[in-house]
Amino acid sequence: MTAQAAPVSHGHVVLVLPFDNRSGQTGLNWIGDSFPEMLNQRLSSSGFLTISRDDRMYALDHLGYPLDLKPSRATALRIAQTLDADLIVIGSFTMQGDRLAAQAQVLDVNKLSMSKPIEESVDKNRFFDLENAVAWKIVKDVDPSFPVAEQTFLTQSANDKLEAFESYVRGVSAQTPSERLKRLKTAVSVSPDYAAAILALGKAQYAQGQFEEAAATLSKLPQNNRLALEANFYLGLANFNSGQYPAAETAFGFVASRLPLPEVVNNQGVAASRQGKDAGALFQRASTADPKDADYHYNTATALFQRRDLPGAKAELQKTLSLRPADVEAPLLLQKIDNPSVDFEALPRIRRTYSESGFRQAAFELEQMRAMQTATLPPAKQSEALVQQGQDYLQQGLVLEAEREFQSALQMDTTSAAGHIGLAQVRERSGNTAEARSEAEASLKLKPNAAAYLVLARLELGAGQLPQAANDVSNAMRIEPSNAAAIALKQTIASRGQPVQ
Repeated sequence: MTAQAAPVSHGHVVLVLPFDNRSGQTGLNWIGDSFPEMLNQRLSSSGFLTISRDDRMYALDHLGYPLDLKPSRATALRIAQTLDADLIVIGSFTMQGDRLAAQAQVLDVNKLSMSKPIEESVDKNRFFDLENAVAWKIVKDVDPSFPVAEQTFLTQSANDKLEAFESYVRGVSAQTPSERLKRLKTAVSVSPDYAAAILALGKAQYAQGQFEEAAATLSKLPQNNRLALEANFYLGLANFNSGQYPAAETAFGFVASRLPLPEVVNNQGVAASRQGKDAGALFQRASTADPKDADYHYNTATALFQRRDLPGAKAELQKTLSLRPADVEAPLLLQKIDNPSVDFEALPRIRRTYSESGFRQAAFELEQMRAMQTATLPPAKQSEALVQQGQDYLQQGLVLEAEREFQSALQMDTTSAAGHIGLAQVRERSGNTAEARSEAEASLKLKPNAAAYLVLARLELGAGQLPQAANDVSNAMRIEPSNAAAIALKQTIASRGQPVQ
């Protein structure tokens, strides 16, 4: 059985506001600030475009509101309209004894309608379960057909440490640079692999002019992490300010290869030019992408000047001045073109400002385009593409995103053995052994495959069923004799005294 069209991302732009602290304990205010951080992560993984804290702070400042405002419904609407959000999440939390409870509602900006209250309550030692469960219920409220299981949301924080998360939230909300650095350093020291904290610390160090420290911090974030693009933009700036131009060029080049925004391509060119390279092609790419930016025309002019293409350089400088009549350096370079004895060094300009919303919007649009391109394929091909995307997510540790793709693949083609094994791997990671087994067996019924046998083998091994695990590994190796995971599992089972045939 096959469907006719692949599901696509929702396209909703969501503003999550800090939850109101109704516990009566001011020391818990950080929990209210933590809800946008956690919910933004989960909603982004679910296909929504979420609005960052920085953009939220900008809107408050732009509208003349205090940054710690607890907005009314009318004020929330004004903020959302300023940020072009079509959904607002508002909520509150309480702490009574050992119980932590939260209530949330979703306000549809266009319909001016409010959802029914979304409620959740947990023991306080299950803090992450509260926020993950609220996130799942919000997604299901907006999109009842959303296919990802609640358990997948809950297990997203399985390895998170509350101390690190609290330090991170307090750090990004800190009012002074010193407090921000202190809190974020604590978060990273408690959880050295905490990607969001690494990025926030690197950005804070960069903002304080600690360029070498920022570069060292940001370089710790793996390139397959979804925050790597933003991290490498700042890594490029940090290295550039430290005079490490080859490293800066590499960092900007990494970002440009995946998200070729003009400011990134421009900065790649600036870093290259500081090494004596001809960056004219990069500057021209940036200028073509954003022809109304005076700096990109100026940078193109500097490259053409170095090539001795003086007419071309003059033309670009005239464009610079038409866009920015008060530009100081463009007239000087024009003078130098006409009179080489003029004492002026034409250096291209780096773009030091980073628009997180612009980057995130571009990345979101790329995902939307990918989904639309996938939807043009025949159903079987759509299913294959979705399975591959799911496996790519799994390799990055993005289990929620992976399940979304595998479920979509199975909606397209319920006979996809690869879709069932992908879902089995998700269920295995989320600790749902019964469904992991069921999906693996469903995959094997459709097509014998090593991956499904290996899921069963790991489940059997975890349950202490060594003979069954050995048999599953043996079956896997008959299909793929050189499968590295099967070989490793065979050795593990043999070390426990159970031979594998």
